[in-house]
Amino acid sequence: QVQLVESGGGLVQAGGSLRLSCAVSGRTLSTYILKWYRQSPGKEREFVASITWSGVSTYYADSVKGRFTISRDNARSTVNLQMASLKPEDSATYYCNIRTSWGQGTQVTVSS
Repeated sequence: QVQLVESGGGLVQAGGSLRLSCAVSGRTLSTYILKWYRQSPGKEREFVASITWSGVSTYYADSVKGRFTISRDNARSTVNLQMASLKPEDSATYYCNIRTSWGQGTQVTVSS
């Protein structure tokens, strides 16, 4: 079982930056892919970004490409999401995911 705990959300003005972190604990395998999703009220949960356990390969949704960067900190067992040039439409609850495990989410609000 994998446990995931997100942190780093908050309120930021449009154009600003935030850095989300996901602390990973429990039994993990090198084949795992770590993902970030987000969900706004009344909308489906959508994929944001992913990174392989090795950290070699990353993938981004078109809506965040060039603005968000996903990375792994092996020493701290965290997956980070650096978000820049934030837009009001980026406002959502952001979730960390590994296979069927989900964190509790962290709220990001971008004011215009």
